[in-house]
Amino acid sequence: MIPTNVVLHQQSKVLELAYEGGKTFCLPFEFLRVLSPSAEVRGHGPGQETLQTGKRAILISKIEPVGHYALKFTFSDGHDSGLYAWDFLFHLAENQEALWAEHLQKLADAGIDRDTPMGQKGHSCSH
Repeated sequence: MIPTNVVLHQQSKVLELAYEGGKTFCLPFEFLRVLSPSAEVRGHGPGQETLQTGKRAILISKIEPVGHYALKFTFSDGHDSGLYAWDFLFHLAENQEALWAEHLQKLADAGIDRDTPMGQKGHSCSH
């Protein structure tokens, strides 16, 4: 499903997608970054995903259309290899709550805080 309007809100760090019929979704930049469809994030097969952390303050510095089927974002951390097809963006929008909960659960299972910089593991100190 192709949105009728796409607005980047830098101040609130959300991408607003408006669809026919009045449906509007606001996807946080952090959400878009940690769920990037790129091989860098997703890996090349099951179990090869790279859990993304430290992206709460991420910005989208550039947005470009890719043909008539996707958007390409350039994030402030330099990540720009994910192509967000219209169907994928709509999937993220419709399932935002569940997908975010799943991401937070993966972080919890790995013992990593959402704000931990990439490449660092959380403490395993037991006091």
